[in-house]
Amino acid sequence: MPAAMSEGPIRVLIVDDHPILREGVAAILALQNDMVIAGEASDGREAVAQYAALRPDVVLMDLQMPGMGGLEATEAIRAAHPDARIIVLTTYAGDAKAMAALRAGAAGFLLKSSLRRELLGAIRAVHKGQRHLHADVAQDIALHAIHDPLTPREIEVLQLIAGGHPNKQIAWKLGVGEETVKSNIKSIFAKLQVNDRTLAVTTAARRGIIEL
Repeated sequence: MPAAMSEGPIRVLIVDDHPILREGVAAILALQNDMVIAGEASDGREAVAQYAALRPDVVLMDLQMPGMGGLEATEAIRAAHPDARIIVLTTYAGDAKAMAALRAGAAGFLLKSSLRRELLGAIRAVHKGQRHLHADVAQDIALHAIHDPLTPREIEVLQLIAGGHPNKQIAWKLGVGEETVKSNIKSIFAKLQVNDRTLAVTTAARRGIIEL
């Protein structure tokens, strides 16, 4: 029987590398009659092990952690336990981050800034088999759904642009011709609907496609 079908309070596994955040979330959950803390983990590998040992109903998974991050941990847990219900928590907004989390198998995506308002409702919704996305993120996903995503190579090029590298240096680093880089940049501009390098970088960073 799937873990989420269990009777009694919702058992929650909290995964975050910051003890203060884990303590804050635990304090919120402790006030709820229908929730209980199943356990805690400070990184992705520990989360995978804790899930296997504890089989919680819902996992709150931080996205950015040293070592194995939240996306990798979500994929690993879902591969071993397809019924796992995971809510990804992140400081960073952006449709690209959310889509990556959903593709990894997450059922929810929450910004840490909205935890006080949305955490409990998200846990209850995901426990029932529903999805929960922060409203701004859901709107961004809908807005960009019709656009072609950047390829891994285009993201690589854009990350190098963000690092201040000129085309010739990008070509050398990637082992391709400068014309190929120019073609990549033209495609990036078209997909992001921008017309200069600075705007391409800021737009991609805002959407969570690259990190600055």
